[in-house]
Amino acid sequence: MIRDQETFDVLVDQIRTFVRDVAIPNENRVEAEDQIPDEVIEKLKQLGSFGWSIPEEYGGAGMTSEELAIAFIEFTQCSVAFRVYGGQNAGIGSECIIRDGTEEQRQRYLPGLASGDLIGCLALTEETAGSDATAMKTRAEKVDGGYRINGSKRYITLAPIADLFTIFARTEGERGGKGVTAFLIERGTEGLSTSLSTPKMGQEGAPIGEVYLDDVVVPDDAVLGGVEGMGFRSVMKALNKQRINLSALSTGPAIRMLDDAVAYAKERRQFDKAIGEFQLVQAMLAECKVEIEAARALILETARKRDRGEDVTMEVSLCKYYSTEMCGRVADKAVQIFGGAGYVKGTGIERFYRDVRAFRVYEGTSQIHLLNIAKHLLT
Repeated sequence: MIRDQETFDVLVDQIRTFVRDVAIPNENRVEAEDQIPDEVIEKLKQLGSFGWSIPEEYGGAGMTSEELAIAFIEFTQCSVAFRVYGGQNAGIGSECIIRDGTEEQRQRYLPGLASGDLIGCLALTEETAGSDATAMKTRAEKVDGGYRINGSKRYITLAPIADLFTIFARTEGERGGKGVTAFLIERGTEGLSTSLSTPKMGQEGAPIGEVYLDDVVVPDDAVLGGVEGMGFRSVMKALNKQRINLSALSTGPAIRMLDDAVAYAKERRQFDKAIGEFQLVQAMLAECKVEIEAARALILETARKRDRGEDVTMEVSLCKYYSTEMCGRVADKAVQIFGGAGYVKGTGIERFYRDVRAFRVYEGTSQIHLLNIAKHLLT
């Protein structure tokens, strides 16, 4: 649902201007320095991307699912690092608080997350808890007036620079989601520390890292929503929405790669003519276009269903599976069209090829989503 088409069109134009005039000219710099420059962060704050999904009463834009999907498709037609830094607060960095936080927690954290003055991260994954997220070993022990938390998290997006951590720890039992509680913990809390940025295949400028919890003592009001044992349910609700976002975030890079491949096919000459005149190159371009538009249609229809209040549990898995796999196929074809120029640094295609590979892994692997789709079909 788009609430005000005219106002939304203005925002889309602003996003396109940011991508064209700010993000793309800084792509090589961000990769080389492995960080977003301060002046770009200020532009992101002016754009308002941090608060797109946060309700208006807390300083955000309160976007609907459809608006958010369209905005993210436009926002991500540049290096992936920009959307990770500038968009995480509009997704998993805030969604658990929006959905299940107490009013005091919302008032305390959402305005800072909406403005970008705070960077939030969601810390769920552990060494033994990936696809099997409930196998976590991090534990929270009830003590007088609060909890003592011990454990560690790994591969946490923006952990090295985050200000607010949504930490999931087991407060009961050894397995299953029932005994998992979510805690809101600020950087600077005694016993909480993070690693440096973990070296990775791509997405320079968007650090991931480990979170260490060594006898971290937090008060009772750090429990998300003030209710013990509801953490796993909260994160599943958050991911149910975020997977629509991630699907959109996977479609923007595919659009950019296709645009670049089309431009290259028009100018690159072999055998005395542009390679775009060769039918096998045309076929690769056409296949990319078909897949991109199929993903876009699936994402937007799922977003509209969610805005109508319909159950989209299976549809979000359809979106996440198809769009992330699609993006990988487009990246592969783009490298093929560019040939040697797509393999070496310079065109940006090899960076996208590395950056988008993670899409098929995080927030549920492709295989997990296939299983989820099958489960719903057979229920």
